[in-house]
Amino acid sequence: MVSHRMSSTGEPFERTLRGIALSAAAYGLFSLQDAMVKWLVAGLAVPQVLFCRSVIIVLIILAVSGRSVPADLWASPNKKALVVRGFLIMLAWLLFYSAARDLGLAELTTIYFAAPIMVVCLAVVILKEKVDALRWVIVATGFAGALLAAWPSAEISPLPGLMALLAALCWGFSTILVRLVSQTEKTGSQMLASNLLFSVVCGATMPFVWVTPSLHDALLLLALGLAGGLGQYLLFESFRFAPASVIAPVEYLGLIWAFLLGYAIWNDVPALHVFAGAGLILVSSLMLVWSQRRRRPAIEAPEVVPLPTDGDALQPASGSRNR
Repeated sequence: MVSHRMSSTGEPFERTLRGIALSAAAYGLFSLQDAMVKWLVAGLAVPQVLFCRSVIIVLIILAVSGRSVPADLWASPNKKALVVRGFLIMLAWLLFYSAARDLGLAELTTIYFAAPIMVVCLAVVILKEKVDALRWVIVATGFAGALLAAWPSAEISPLPGLMALLAALCWGFSTILVRLVSQTEKTGSQMLASNLLFSVVCGATMPFVWVTPSLHDALLLLALGLAGGLGQYLLFESFRFAPASVIAPVEYLGLIWAFLLGYAIWNDVPALHVFAGAGLILVSSLMLVWSQRRRRPAIEAPEVVPLPTDGDALQPASGSRNR
């Protein structure tokens, strides 16, 4: 008889390890995506970069799903919510891409990680969720870390840090909308709706901002779309093998990748306050995951994600951060 080691979540250890490995690869790709964005927006207009990325992701979705995802989107009863969510994510990306011109990759990524903290606050206001005193302390600690990381140096305007914080707030609002519509909407439909919206709105600006990219920039734009699409696919796959509570802390590898890539590409060494802010955000976010797991009943079955059917190939297990 073959013995299977079990993880603390009740899942076979090998499956959990595979899920962790897939999610780690996904977040590595997301960090590469952010680095490519920072590189591209130095010479190309932000709407052009977002337009090219979105068109590539739409083509990937259609190639993978065929007619199933467009059919699901056409039949969706939540079209207005999907449009609102799409505009929020588009605004977040435009702010994030614009801030990337002036902020180092480490600062940019650190401030972004305030988004999960903001979701807790928004869930109280919009979803009327109850949050105990401990979680409020954790949220306050994480937000203090984001403000610390966004604090401008003497040479840099405070505007880029403010734009990155506003981007995180928009992501937070979009996450709340995901919670409201995710019971009836597949992730493939949500991805297609958002990227179609980006393509149409940003495409309308192309006659005014388009700059023919060099071969180097064209290859980077292609790689940007592929990294975003493949990263999302690997992340969704990871939830098939490991519970969301196990995958969530792996996201913070993105902070490490951002610091390493920023140094390797731009020789960027973040200021001490950025390291301190990243530490506060990391600790508070891991404590949020811990407090959420502590609140689960002891007899609750481990979170298991059914294998997707043909029409579910793009549907993840939970509301991971939208990249």
